[in-house]
Amino acid sequence: MDSFEFNKIAAAVLVTILVVIGINEIASELFHVEKPKQSAYKIEGVEVKAGAQTETAKEEEKLTLITPLLASASIDAGKNVFKKCAACHSVDKAGPNKIGPALWGVVNKKVGSHEGFKYSSTLQGYGKNWTFEELNGFLNQPMKYLKGTKMGFAGLRKDSDRANVIAYLNSLSDSPAPLK
Repeated sequence: MDSFEFNKIAAAVLVTILVVIGINEIASELFHVEKPKQSAYKIEGVEVKAGAQTETAKEEEKLTLITPLLASASIDAGKNVFKKCAACHSVDKAGPNKIGPALWGVVNKKVGSHEGFKYSSTLQGYGKNWTFEELNGFLNQPMKYLKGTKMGFAGLRKDSDRANVIAYLNSLSDSPAPLK
């Protein structure tokens, strides 16, 4: 190979590199992407710094008591909202565990006690029952309510949606609890 051929190959490689760098610089100027303030994907074990909580987040922590809303809750509406949960949970009596545990008879059952499902240590050691208010808090923001849960669902923000889902879950039992 003579030096002229080598020079042509070297020039082609350098021009290609310069074109790629130039396109990258131009694209960076045209398409500026800002980093989101809150990550859309939660990574288990990573916590937000203590001072990072906004006023809105503090207000959201004040949950409405769910028991009064249950009086006007709709089981049919709850069944419809529950479709968001059905990919991970079955609701049939003696239904199989999926990604999450089967939820037949979950109301007033001990947290983290469904037979055959491997719960996080957080849920196993929680020691409470799934009362209406516990379900309300958990369904609002599962990962915030019980830090360390494996449930990656963002939660149900509307009080009415949570009330309807809780009424629906309550109906999935041989002896549903009174809604009071």
